Amino acid sequence: MPHGTTPLRILVIGCGNMGASHALAYDTIDGFEICGLVSTGASKEALNEQLGGGYPLFSDYEEALHETRPDAVCISTYPDTHEAYAIQALEQGCHVFVEKPLADTVAGAERVVEAARRANKKVVVGYILRHHPSWERFISLSQELGKPLVMRMNLNQQSHGRMWDVHRNLMKSLSPIVDCGVHYIDVMCQMTRSKPVQVSAIGARLTDEIPEDNYNYGQLQIRFEDGSVGWYEAGWGPMMSETAFFIKDVIGPKGCVSIVARDAGGAGKSDSVAAHTQTEALRFHHAGVDKHNQFLQEDTWINLEDEPDHQELCNREQRYFFKAIQENLDLTEHLEDAVNSLRIAFACDESVRTGQVVRLA
Repeated sequence: MPHGTTPLRILVIGCGNMGASHALAYDTIDGFEICGLVSTGASKEALNEQLGGGYPLFSDYEEALHETRPDAVCISTYPDTHEAYAIQALEQGCHVFVEKPLADTVAGAERVVEAARRANKKVVVGYILRHHPSWERFISLSQELGKPLVMRMNLNQQSHGRMWDVHRNLMKSLSPIVDCGVHYIDVMCQMTRSKPVQVSAIGARLTDEIPEDNYNYGQLQIRFEDGSVGWYEAGWGPMMSETAFFIKDVIGPKGCVSIVARDAGGAGKSDSVAAHTQTEALRFHHAGVDKHNQFLQEDTWINLEDEPDHQELCNREQRYFFKAIQENLDLTEHLEDAVNSLRIAFACDESVRTGQVVRLA
């Protein structure tokens, strides 16, 4: 691992939405140096131009890995490649940043974690909400509400144009409640700090444009050991409704906290990646009442000064990746959480397919 002024040479694999954002982060953060861009299509040329040109371009990942000999790789390809690409990089002695989900199976995710342990290299998974100050605040305020908690969250996307192409490609390997749900399952686990004990889920296939065994609308429910419950809903496609598509609520005996995204929650924005992380304000409702059942306290509005946009969140993720490598951070818990949220999401998938409640060991 380079020390001092030697930059960390990073190979970027996948040059779409997230890959481009991470590459822009590497381009602006001291300490990183992009040594190549890899994609099967033309996205690498477009990204190269966006970055000012001059980067080596590759269509083949193995060839790029062999030729550039990077210190680290950034994997933002479709989920069915994550496991193989991450393990190849680790076996070549690279640190790995990989977009969520860590793999497209739980066993695959566990194999990546084991490969990282064997290689003694860092793996950071792209849980972008963990780097968002408003979401961190949302989670910390939830712990002032008492127990049990009720968590209500959704992100339905009326995807069209290029985003519908992206979603159809994602659904070749994963359902929306696995691909997106891992973020929100991770948030629920942080809010309750309790063990999930069972899940149930429903799903519907609303288009013939996706594989017969997949669905583009899903809703999951989780029960936790402490009595807390949560639901998450995700739907993708041009048929989806933009009514109540952005709900982020947590309720406890002492009140509730809600993310109120006036702009991100506006019509026509449901498939905008930039809008998905926006919070704008938190509304804290206090449940206390007097003898006439009138509220003792007005709702508190928390407008957060630090409201990073999507690009700045990616910059923060990559600074964390750099810090993990430079300071040799222990990422054991980070990876356990990534595998755990994936295990829960796949249990929800199983519930959709079988119509049964799935108990978590």
